[in-house]
Amino acid sequence: MEEQKNNPLHGRTLEMILVQLVDYYGWEELGYKININSFNKNPSIKSSLKFLRKTPWARQKVEDLYIRMISRR
Repeated sequence: MEEQKNNPLHGRTLEMILVQLVDYYGWEELGYKININSFNKNPSIKSSLKFLRKTPWARQKVEDLYIRMISRR
């Protein structure tokens, strides 16, 4: 298997990414940054994961925000 040294998402699940974003920003700020109902109305990890797995554009926004977050650390 080829290593992916330049891919910050390598080895991270969508759940891990979402949990870290919620820990860092909180649901309210996350819903402001990415305006989707699963972040703004009765947010939960489970419902958000279900939505993100079915919605590529929303997942891309989450992954992009995660990359920006880890680059600031």
